[in-house]
Amino acid sequence: MAKIDIDEMIAPVVEYLPNRTSDEWVQAALEHQETILIDHATNELKAAQQAMTLMARNPLNMDIQNKMSRLAREELVHYEQVLKIIKKRGIKFRTMKASSYAFNMAQHIRPDNKGKLTDSLIIGSIIEARSCERFHKIAPSLDDELQKFYISLLKSESRHFKDYLTLAQKYSEEDIQPRVEFFLQCEDAFITQPDRLMRLHSGMPTTDLIAN
Repeated sequence: MAKIDIDEMIAPVVEYLPNRTSDEWVQAALEHQETILIDHATNELKAAQQAMTLMARNPLNMDIQNKMSRLAREELVHYEQVLKIIKKRGIKFRTMKASSYAFNMAQHIRPDNKGKLTDSLIIGSIIEARSCERFHKIAPSLDDELQKFYISLLKSESRHFKDYLTLAQKYSEEDIQPRVEFFLQCEDAFITQPDRLMRLHSGMPTTDLIAN
């Protein structure tokens, strides 16, 4: 894929997010690639599960059924692809403590049904956008196999964040922009704060990183 195509693809994601991933995070991720790969696989599985949860909770919303069904299938394919890379590299898959990135935003989800749906979809859009941005940021520094793989994910991930936003607005009775801005501020606060845990969605790495 030509460089200009990649830049055009990532542009809406970069515009959407409040900041770019720091070079410090990229360097720490490069030093702990095994951890990032395992966490990446876990996140792909969680993304598929979240999509199916939204389907189960909103059985009469056909747009949610269609878009989340496709998204779940794609995320499971990505999960399988990461597992294949992990196995090929002789990395032992293991469970790891999750980043509090998504949990931190989820604490602010409104309890009423409509507010819960809108907020969940907005958070989904932010998570997908950040994943896409980090794949783009780290790809140039990876070996050929991983670089090609991460760049291949940009197309679907950049579409996913738009799908989440479109659904959030469709099923909201009010303009979602204030809630989008609120959750983007939450995301910005987390991503820019010191974080001892090295994960795909972790904050600024500290000198005493925990990478397992």
